[in-house]
Amino acid sequence: MSQPLAPDPAQAMPARLRALAGLADWSEAPDGAEEAWNAPYGPAESWDPRVRDTTAPGPHGPVPLRIYAPAGRAEAPRPALVWCHGGSFQHGDLDMSEADATARGVAGRADAVVVSVDYRLCDEPPGGSPARAIPGHDGTEIHAPIPRQDVVAAVAWTRENASELGVDPARLALGGTSAGGNLAAAAALELAGQGAAPAASLLIYPVTHPMNPEPTAQEARDLAEMPALFGFPPEKMRSMAEAHLGAPLEQAGPLDFPGLAGPAQLAALPPTYIEVDQYDDLRRGARRYAEQLAAAGVEVACEVREGVTHGHLDKLGLAQAARTMDRMTEVLRAL
Repeated sequence: MSQPLAPDPAQAMPARLRALAGLADWSEAPDGAEEAWNAPYGPAESWDPRVRDTTAPGPHGPVPLRIYAPAGRAEAPRPALVWCHGGSFQHGDLDMSEADATARGVAGRADAVVVSVDYRLCDEPPGGSPARAIPGHDGTEIHAPIPRQDVVAAVAWTRENASELGVDPARLALGGTSAGGNLAAAAALELAGQGAAPAASLLIYPVTHPMNPEPTAQEARDLAEMPALFGFPPEKMRSMAEAHLGAPLEQAGPLDFPGLAGPAQLAALPPTYIEVDQYDDLRRGARRYAEQLAAAGVEVACEVREGVTHGHLDKLGLAQAARTMDRMTEVLRAL
């Protein structure tokens, strides 16, 4: 007698998504639905890098960093990844899975040093909540360009301390997720304009434009399957963009949203890997950004991570998160 097939771990999130079909807000969900959605998909991966906290000097005060270095001695300087977590520019920290589990997983897989950046978070629009302050914060209202400048300071610190870290400064990549992907892309654009571009950019479901472009036919089909509560409609995009800017969305420039840059500015960027999530409105902007980079002559790869919503690297034990870290490792090993 034939045995039933084991569940495909790659289908775990689509199964949870089907349970949320038709919901526009968590308030409409049955009891326990949100807890079931957020439950781990499996155990954390087992990596044991050497981890330490430090700070980099920055124009707005010290920038907290967390360094993940593989255990053991390297025969040659390792590649480095300066990494920026997501959180809509207003949330997130170094302990979230998108930061900690990803840093551990990439450091272990790639035999690389990962420098995770606790950039300053933006305050909400007037009437909202102030940002989570980091130690040494002087009370200045936080908006662009401050978070990007924190990331640039982290890159400079990593290069200046390359010998102590055991890394090759010529093999330094810069990356991040969601809002952190925006900051990584914008910091790369700023550094490239100074003739100091990183060796590569790794942008995972990044925010590239202040508003989402029109979807392709395939994107529209995929997004029609996404519960509305995971969407990024225009009003949400505007709110997020204006929290980042501290100003009307119409004042945004290329160093706020790199998708606004022209071909000449983009042409100085390094090889770029972009990954988007199948069920994510932000894939539209990231895909468009990849098209802009290609038109500017930049080496770029843009891949769709099937079966997941925005933020999949923050899902503990998710099969697709492991595959994304595998792909990031390929980029770092090729430097």
